[in-house]
Amino acid sequence: MILIIDDDIAVRTSLSLLLKQAGYKTANAGNAREALKTVKEEAHLLEAVIMDMNFSLDTSGQDGLDLLQQLKKLVPQVPVILITGWGTIALAVEGIKAGAFDFITKPWSNEYLLQQVETALKLGGQEQTSDSTSLSRKQLDKQYNFSKIIGEDPAFLAILRNIGQISATDASVLIEGESGTGKELIAEAIHLNSLRKNQPFVKVNLGGISQSLFESEMFGHKRGAFTDAKGDRVGRFEMANKGSIFLDEIGELDMNSQVKLLRVLQDRTYEVLGDSRPRKLDIRVVSATNRSLEDMVEDNRFREDLFYRINLITVKLPALRERPGDIPLLVNYFIDNLKKTYNRHELTVTTKALNWLKQLPLPGNIRELKNLVERTVLISGKNVLEPEDFQAYLQHTPKKADKKSMPAVGSMTLEEMEATMIRKSMEFYDHNVSKVAKALGVSRGALYRRLDKFNIPYDAAD
Repeated sequence: MILIIDDDIAVRTSLSLLLKQAGYKTANAGNAREALKTVKEEAHLLEAVIMDMNFSLDTSGQDGLDLLQQLKKLVPQVPVILITGWGTIALAVEGIKAGAFDFITKPWSNEYLLQQVETALKLGGQEQTSDSTSLSRKQLDKQYNFSKIIGEDPAFLAILRNIGQISATDASVLIEGESGTGKELIAEAIHLNSLRKNQPFVKVNLGGISQSLFESEMFGHKRGAFTDAKGDRVGRFEMANKGSIFLDEIGELDMNSQVKLLRVLQDRTYEVLGDSRPRKLDIRVVSATNRSLEDMVEDNRFREDLFYRINLITVKLPALRERPGDIPLLVNYFIDNLKKTYNRHELTVTTKALNWLKQLPLPGNIRELKNLVERTVLISGKNVLEPEDFQAYLQHTPKKADKKSMPAVGSMTLEEMEATMIRKSMEFYDHNVSKVAKALGVSRGALYRRLDKFNIPYDAAD
């Protein structure tokens, strides 16, 4: 049974008819008191709740939030879908934080609403039936198509199991992980194990699309829509319609593009540039990032409402160094492919080399390991690869600066930052003024003046 809570009888009637036509049983409540009474009496029948955020003349939504909190205490396992106006999306975000499953804006799309109800029920059913029993890689491969994904680490297998379960739904998925951890392969696996597997899977690198081209690339344009539009262009969303779209590097989007993307993901409609006719969109959205979107939300660099729209399900991929036991499997997989590619069927890697490779930090993860193996095979010319062969062609990439170690904006003046950097450099170079000046890109005289200015001790004989 699905409980519909709204003070507008027209809304309750419309939703009841829609859900009954789709085969669901429904119950209605016009206010919080009626809703709580129904929940207490029929909790064993309740599968989901669809509720408005306002039940009084006060449109702050506080009454909706209060009811949501009471519902989550009474029936925490039951998914709650909120209905709100576009202008009160901030309120819906508060609802998501309080435990709501999702939010839908008015006027809603019947197809999208039914899609979200189905997704909520499927995920809710999985939570109730899932247990802690772990599956082996062979068992997983019998149930799901993970042919392109290599790994047998227990924690990684648990992730694959979750991916297999959520793939059957239309839930939006956010894949987090360092560069090179295989986020694109996971996104493709979600598509291949979904009901949309025979429809398009479109990949979009948002980091490579400028703000000025975002609308044209994503929504398409008509000939003459702007100066350089010499012909019609099909947008990525239209290419992916009925299938899945993979939005890689979503953390690179500027704020204006984020607003445009949110509109599409929320309303499931878009407009082609030069054509004002809205077009409907039936699509599964999978996003990926190597950034912390939560930190970006806190810094006002990523919209909070978009964040909650794309991460109904979050998949966090481990770094390769966190599953070193999978490194030999990956190496042998790469070697088998290289045997075919370069017609070198005698290629092999010794056990000693595999053990040595397991100790590498590999900040570039699977991508770095793949490049190292192929580079060693091509340059060494050997068929039997030893540790020293890989060591000879291991490229040490400069360590990226840790952004979190930087002071927060406004917490330190430029002079204070300069003084701090000079002190750290003096300690690092054992107070050798010549080396410090060279490292900082200033003359010895300029450094001496700064040392005096900031009262930093130094050896005048240096």
